[in-house]
Amino acid sequence: MNDDDEARRHRLKMEKRKAVQDAEVAGKTVARKGLLMVHTGAGKGKSTAAFGLALRALGHGWKIGVVQFGKGQWRTGERNMLEKLGQEFGQVAWHTLGEGFTWETQDRARDEAAARRAWEKARELMDDREIRLLVLDELNISLRYEHLPLDEVLGALAARRDDLNVVVTGRNAKPELIAAADLVTEMTLVKHHFGAGVKAQEGIEF
Repeated sequence: MNDDDEARRHRLKMEKRKAVQDAEVAGKTVARKGLLMVHTGAGKGKSTAAFGLALRALGHGWKIGVVQFGKGQWRTGERNMLEKLGQEFGQVAWHTLGEGFTWETQDRARDEAAARRAWEKARELMDDREIRLLVLDELNISLRYEHLPLDEVLGALAARRDDLNVVVTGRNAKPELIAAADLVTEMTLVKHHFGAGVKAQEGIEF
């Protein structure tokens, strides 16, 4: 097969591919919908992906909210940057309300109180009509350890306004939350440098 034949074959193949793709896109009838998105799984990247989405939303002029469950007062790179954007442009409402992971606090009552404070802030931000994207970072962990009633959380998420997008992160997402979500991504652990003795690094893990 000469170069002209190869180019013609490729063009015909891509024409067919485009026709299929165009037909699939044309079949979608919902122009805009506030989505419930869940990032879960044992692999690294759940919160990372959520904050990448937050940056994308900011690039389109959206106001975003972030509530962190469980992570305590870590000064992460994403927090530093997004808080700075919030101060300069008023587009970010950031709230870190956890007191550390449950295996660090070793105090269930304290964990439940922290989760309740974070959830009440989340409910407040859900009612802020200027916010179009809300990241509930590590909410799955609070639900896994039953620091919050699952039915209460699911009910509030189901009743959110039509134009609010919500991202929930954390391992071990509850099956009921997965069923309620519009989009679920599971991060699969294939290989992690931690297993080779590499500690969490600034700019990579936090």
